Amino acid sequence: MKTLLNLIWLVFSGFWLFLGYMVAGLLLCVTIIGIPFGIAAFRIGVYALWPFGRTTVERQGAGAPSCIGNVLWLLLGGWWLALGHVVTGLLLCVTIIG
Repeated sequence: MKTLLNLIWLVFSGFWLFLGYMVAGLLLCVTIIGIPFGIAAFRIGVYALWPFGRTTVERQGAGAPSCIGNVLWLLLGGWWLALGHVVTGLLLCVTIIG
């Protein structure tokens, strides 16, 4: 069942979200400061490509630098990726597949 859901996801939205994360990761890797965010974008992109059957794990003890990094990520590149997720979700809601 997971494979079927992943294939449906891949065809209808996963590939485009994957491409968005890969482009964001490449753009972030241009600067030295953005490399950790670019690597994170690559990891999230692979997760967005084939999400069913996987789980995310919260890393304990990340602290304040992680919070600052999340705010920077949101301001620099995360907002348009989040917009891509919202648009994809809305498009899936108006179809039978969603």
